[in-house]
Amino acid sequence: MFTASLNVGKKPLRKASIVSLPEGAKKWNLVVAFLKLRKEVFIHELSWPLFHADQMEFEQYDSPATRYIIFHDDDKVLGGARLLRTDWQLSRGKVKYTYMIRDAYNGLLPGLSTEICSSEPPVDSDVWEMTRFVSRDGEMVGAEIIKAGIEYLTSIKAKRCLFLSSPAFMRVGRRMGYQATALGPIISNKDGRFLAFSCEL
Repeated sequence: MFTASLNVGKKPLRKASIVSLPEGAKKWNLVVAFLKLRKEVFIHELSWPLFHADQMEFEQYDSPATRYIIFHDDDKVLGGARLLRTDWQLSRGKVKYTYMIRDAYNGLLPGLSTEICSSEPPVDSDVWEMTRFVSRDGEMVGAEIIKAGIEYLTSIKAKRCLFLSSPAFMRVGRRMGYQATALGPIISNKDGRFLAFSCEL
């Protein structure tokens, strides 16, 4: 399990962990807490009409292939995001899901415009997607999530990361020194404003 600590003085107080199955089974409680935090924020606070069960928000992109960036203080989860390789695929009946940005572009996600990207999103084992950002401590935690995700992807020699989030996350990434490029226009729906963007690693 990949872990990066945020140090205050000499004592590491908070850390970002990358958790996936099967190697992260002992830390799966962090993922459960992250899914519960998603339900609390996306469904209860933002009133997004998302599927949920057992106090957790999850969907088809939360799969055994998913890696989770969990920012936490011991067992208290403060925020996180989801990582998925862009060549991943899930068949449900006649529908083949890949990842959120590509599926929105292909019209498979009602509510997200097919104009989310100006050109067809990639299918590439070296390109990953980061989505489902949620944070309890604002921009600082958001910045640590981005940093931990990019450090992890760099460690496994990925070449690029695609993001789907509010436009504010691209601004955070640029302030951190990453070369973030919009993949299409800012799109709006009843749930808010969203932007797909890319960072070269």
